[in-house]
Amino acid sequence: MALLWKIKIKNRSISSLLAQYVAVKAVSWLGNRQRNRLETDTQDIHRVQEETLLKRLQKHSNTVYGKQYKFTSIKDTETFQQLHPVTEYDHYEKFVERVAKGEQNVLISEKPLVLAMTSGTSGSSRMLLSTKDTNTEFFSQSEAGIPIGPNSSTPASSKHMLHLYTTPAPAYEEKWKELVADVEVGMINSGLNLKADVRRALEKMMKPDPERAAELTAQFEEGFEGIALRIWPQLHLVLTVDSGSNQIYGEMLRQHYCKDVPFYSPFYAATEGLIGVNLWPQQDSRQYLLCPRSMFCEFIPEEDLDSERPKTLLMEQLQEGHNYELLVTNASGLFRYRIGDVVKIVGFHNQCPKVEFQYRRGQMLSVRGEKVSESLFLGALKRAVTQWPGAKLIDYSCVESGILDHCLQEDSDIYRSFRMKGSIGPMRVQLVRDGTFQELKDRMMAFSTASSNTFKMQRVIRRREFADFLLQRAFS
Repeated sequence: MALLWKIKIKNRSISSLLAQYVAVKAVSWLGNRQRNRLETDTQDIHRVQEETLLKRLQKHSNTVYGKQYKFTSIKDTETFQQLHPVTEYDHYEKFVERVAKGEQNVLISEKPLVLAMTSGTSGSSRMLLSTKDTNTEFFSQSEAGIPIGPNSSTPASSKHMLHLYTTPAPAYEEKWKELVADVEVGMINSGLNLKADVRRALEKMMKPDPERAAELTAQFEEGFEGIALRIWPQLHLVLTVDSGSNQIYGEMLRQHYCKDVPFYSPFYAATEGLIGVNLWPQQDSRQYLLCPRSMFCEFIPEEDLDSERPKTLLMEQLQEGHNYELLVTNASGLFRYRIGDVVKIVGFHNQCPKVEFQYRRGQMLSVRGEKVSESLFLGALKRAVTQWPGAKLIDYSCVESGILDHCLQEDSDIYRSFRMKGSIGPMRVQLVRDGTFQELKDRMMAFSTASSNTFKMQRVIRRREFADFLLQRAFS
């Protein structure tokens, strides 16, 4: 896909303009090349998927794991499904621990670039391997000298792409008055707790700009609705993830701060790797075309999610309108792995499925087996909030309102049946004070090895102390 950029030249150095120009040209060239290849691949999906699978197995056939599961004897998809079980994280835990301690050729044939930590949205954070095919950021070191950190497939995580973004790498500030003062004097507020090298890096890029500070002050004092276009009138696009757990944040930005600015969610990705790409940027619904050469994919029908030995389907066997849990065999040592995402098939591009993310399997509310998904719960919660005068939905978590209870009964037949039988009591909604969810995030981060840029708010809380924390800050 070609990207069109309009560059504001004022206050830009020649070197920064040149770097941005080269980066945009390179991305455009690569995008067009990959799009042409994708078009060809989607016309023969079974062949391409099987090639992808056999390439993965051959590469890791001489590892401890590859020998255990007889990778050299696997010549087609059917044999792979017969010889290798459907897996979850506990299947790999001991192998990953051996890699983290420095042992080589255990799960993958090369030393991983990073031990990638999952966000821990639906449970504890998990350590997965990541190879050179995965875009990574580095934070800390394991025993074997392998970096440990979050894994991200978005361009923002690449140091080489920083010229495409407005904010310098070290800078993230929230308080506008302090920010305006910094712009005016060309220095960072001394009260900010920054590492000395970060402060020096920022101030090296700054110079006093009283004129811009006055412009910002005038705009901020008018309020923050539509603020993005008012302070950046040539802003053309917000590049973000605004589906799944991030849906409410995307809506908040579109309706308030970034009003009238187009939003684009380019990738469907996870720590396990790239899953799909969005070829339809102007659609409101986020649909992603599965990438047939990124991972070998299998699918468990939604009605079989709790089966001990679930039957899996291939891309060409899926039905439009049905929900499936995604299994992947990726480039970094996961084979027939249940990533926990449930997706809906919304159509096909040539032979390749288009999907919409629905919910995380581990983020279901299920007191009596009623299985209320995140998407279903959010819909009911949003309708319930409209009936509280002055209330706004900023964020939410569930521990187990008559208003919400009624909305859920309308949306879920199974939930309604349990309520009618008395197996489940009525739900309660507690409104909490401003800033509560930021404090909750800080507390959750203290119990997690994930980094702040991969954190996702837990929609279903499993720790009592987090539930107690929310209740202590409730005012209704």
